[in-house]
Amino acid sequence: MSIAGSNVKVDIWRITTPDDDTAGGALVSGTVIYSHYPARIQQQPEQMLLLQQGLETMKVFTALMTPGTLDIRERDELEVVLPMNYQIYGQRMRIINARPADFAPNDPRNYMMLTMTRSVRSHANTNQ
Repeated sequence: MSIAGSNVKVDIWRITTPDDDTAGGALVSGTVIYSHYPARIQQQPEQMLLLQQGLETMKVFTALMTPGTLDIRERDELEVVLPMNYQIYGQRMRIINARPADFAPNDPRNYMMLTMTRSVRSHANTNQ
């Protein structure tokens, strides 16, 4: 089911950290739990007072997804996969809050609102 105003298709990744390997480190990995799912993403405006003071601000995005019964959790990541000309195509957003609406689970108006920040990993392979 697609919501009116969907402007992207996204993959939702469940991020996992496996046990240490033989060299004493672990490579963060993940599994796609929802693929090519329709969503509406918007960037939230930065606080003008912080910008005027010259402070670095965190870019915050919101996403609207339906239905509200999706199993999306904090620390999951959202990746924009379509359209390819979207400004944040291929970038991952770390989900910091997943709020389902207060409709009944079987109500067709049910939706979920996600709050996200850009996910940046040190030493990440950016050629993916």
